[in-house]
Amino acid sequence: MVLVAALSGVLGLAIGSFLNVVIHRVPAGLSVVRPRSACPTCRSPIRSRDNVPVVSWLALGGRCRDCRTPISIRYPLVETSTGLLFAIVTVWVFRGVVEGLTAPISAVLQIAALLYVAAISVALTMIDLDTHRLPDAVVLPSYPILIVLLAVSSASGGDWGALGRGLIGMVGLASIYLLAAIVVPGGMGMGDVKLAGIIGLVLAYLGWGPLAVGSFAAFQLGGTFAIVLVTLRRTDRKGGIPFGPWMVSGAWVGVFFGTGLWNAYLALIGLA
Repeated sequence: MVLVAALSGVLGLAIGSFLNVVIHRVPAGLSVVRPRSACPTCRSPIRSRDNVPVVSWLALGGRCRDCRTPISIRYPLVETSTGLLFAIVTVWVFRGVVEGLTAPISAVLQIAALLYVAAISVALTMIDLDTHRLPDAVVLPSYPILIVLLAVSSASGGDWGALGRGLIGMVGLASIYLLAAIVVPGGMGMGDVKLAGIIGLVLAYLGWGPLAVGSFAAFQLGGTFAIVLVTLRRTDRKGGIPFGPWMVSGAWVGVFFGTGLWNAYLALIGLA
């Protein structure tokens, strides 16, 4: 388990390095493939030996090798966050295999789906914080990718009910967000609506509990943060606080804790 988590973490570091490119280029409408990454100040291409996640930033003292311009600490933080999330997701899914709750082949496909969600979670969070946008270039391709991965997972485990539940969650949560966007113009963007479908698909695939908890957690976390900012006068009620990061955070609360919290709630009200 430790070895698998370590390998997944290393993969996450590498993916995180690529996500830094996505975060910078996708909102600008640039290719994530060409040209090679370069220092934004002196335009010197980044050497291969300076492209090792986290390690290169530390070795260079957080500065460009050529012009010595400071390189934002955000780059290694994105890489580290992605690596940690990859490792945690892998351990969480494989725990189900060890406990006999998930078939091995199905688990591998679930890991692939959740690692993909982890990657876009990091990218969309940073992009939304920077631009208050959730780009279609990241969100829309996620639908076919995740539907295929989860469908194959259902086929391998013989659990077609999970896929059906996921599709219902996808349509249901996106519809709720769309209604909110219509009823309260400006309060919810279409990017949020499209992301809601992805979150609904994944959470409902895992269960109704994760869907309920993850959906509620997004509003709970986002609302609490907004109240704190308004109280501290760091923003006003129309401050345009991006909601995407809270949707993503709530989704991961649903993934990791949704089933347990939902069962505890049902027990509390006497329905368990």
